[in-house]
Amino acid sequence: MSVQVFIILLYFVATVAIGIYAQKRSKSADAFHGAGLGVLMCVAAGTGEWLGGTSTTGVSEYGYAYGLSGAWYTISNGIGIIVLALFFAKLYRSLETVTVPGIVEKYVGVNARVVASILLTFVMLVVGTSQIIAAGTLGVSVLGLDYNVAVVVLGIGFILYTLAGGMVAIGYTNIMHLAAMYGGVILALILVGRDIGGLQSLRTALPANPYFGWFSIGMPKVSSWIIASILGACTAQAGIQPILAARDVNVAKKSALITAFAVAPFGILTAMLGMAAKAKFPDLANAKLALPTLMMNLQPVAGGIVLASILAAILSTVSPIILAAGTMFTKDLYQRVLRPQASDARVLLVSRISTGIAGLICIVLSVFMYGSTRILDMVYFAYTLRGSLFVVLLFAIYWKATSPKGAIYSMVFTAVVGFIWVAYKAIYGEFPIHPALTETYASVITAVFATVFFSILFKKDAPKNIEA
Repeated sequence: MSVQVFIILLYFVATVAIGIYAQKRSKSADAFHGAGLGVLMCVAAGTGEWLGGTSTTGVSEYGYAYGLSGAWYTISNGIGIIVLALFFAKLYRSLETVTVPGIVEKYVGVNARVVASILLTFVMLVVGTSQIIAAGTLGVSVLGLDYNVAVVVLGIGFILYTLAGGMVAIGYTNIMHLAAMYGGVILALILVGRDIGGLQSLRTALPANPYFGWFSIGMPKVSSWIIASILGACTAQAGIQPILAARDVNVAKKSALITAFAVAPFGILTAMLGMAAKAKFPDLANAKLALPTLMMNLQPVAGGIVLASILAAILSTVSPIILAAGTMFTKDLYQRVLRPQASDARVLLVSRISTGIAGLICIVLSVFMYGSTRILDMVYFAYTLRGSLFVVLLFAIYWKATSPKGAIYSMVFTAVVGFIWVAYKAIYGEFPIHPALTETYASVITAVFATVFFSILFKKDAPKNIEA
């Protein structure tokens, strides 16, 4: 067993152990989903939604191909979280619900909550699947495991520690993951920088355009990321759940702001690692191999630490994703609609079962979707759904004429349009109508017009007069 493999396995075992240790603080349904969290726990749990496999291996891939502009992925996420912090964190927390669909119900009713819950649960499952595929790929390239074995072993580990401690386990483990991610990436930059001769040598080895331009990846891509991040940050269940579980509204706002500044700079570091990989290994067959190849060529202990930080990024995302899916099923469907009088013990049991099933679904999908570009299409569609739901929610909050039926029809219609847009691109290689009209723009425009149209068509019921 190589040193790198030993360090990665040790880190994984430590994560599971910490999650199981957290079980003693998750004896009630409220504790399992999150309640009374302080700033540190909110920040740690919240960063998991935004600093996953894409922010490490994905952004380093962008760095290898486009340079610093690949960092806009996490910078955009940071911008989205700032919008959430400044304009919605206090409002959301004040509504006393633990799910985004619960917020939807406050404005447009329980039926809209059910529809939003189904759509957002789909989003969580797709994103969770993409992260487990990333974990399985890491198991193949670094641990030398069969892909299916890696997915099952790592996936069951994710499920075990999430089921054991719920939100508390996520908070505890993500504190370790966040330290490992930043520590590992900074260590890698120092060591690789020495190896290639520092920043000046990197500038000499790589052309200024595209590698040192902040918008070389293209303004349509950057603007699409920013818009999608702003819309997505305000309806991302896994990222918002810690805020809804904050001790009070001030903790909610403060933790959201800190999360934004923890997330935004990370992509700059990983993009620079991708650039260093380009300078050192200019002829890689696949840019996705940039970061793993770079790390496997470091001194073994250092390489193992950095590879563990990549695993940390994946771990920090998968756990809150499957917990979010389980939380929405339990709170929005089971407890709100099916069994409103269920006891706390029963709700906790259903929470654990639904969270475990969400994890198993992600594992099964990861096995079947490995090597398929369709998973990327599904992720794009999922993010489109999440962003368009926020548009509907915005109307519900600020436009009093938004009707329950109008909101429901708009959600469904926008989902159909988003699916058509992504499917068309997957089949024909370009978007319908115009190349610049991406799935993000198409869904936002559709959500705006559909909400107005259907709310006018299905008018909101007038309040009934109550006779004395």
